[in-house]
Amino acid sequence: MILRIILGLIGTGIGFLFVQKSEWLLSNVGGIGPAEKYLGGSRMGYKLIGILIIVIAFLYISGLLGGVLKVILGPLFGIGGFGGNEQTGNF
Repeated sequence: MILRIILGLIGTGIGFLFVQKSEWLLSNVGGIGPAEKYLGGSRMGYKLIGILIIVIAFLYISGLLGGVLKVILGPLFGIGGFGGNEQTGNF
């Protein structure tokens, strides 16, 4: 439990740095081609990546990451969630 909180806080910090230091990332790492084309710029791409990291870290801290991944990716791999290969009508 404590390790999950510590790792989640580290992930949240990394995501915050992506959001806060998007200009530094752009100048030192370079641009993101798809972000330039579809999102309006690499700075926006870095900020969205940071926000995604923060959301994943909070889901990990709260213990909800596995359930969310099962619902999102479950139908793709047939491991539960919504729309997998469950049998209906046989209770």
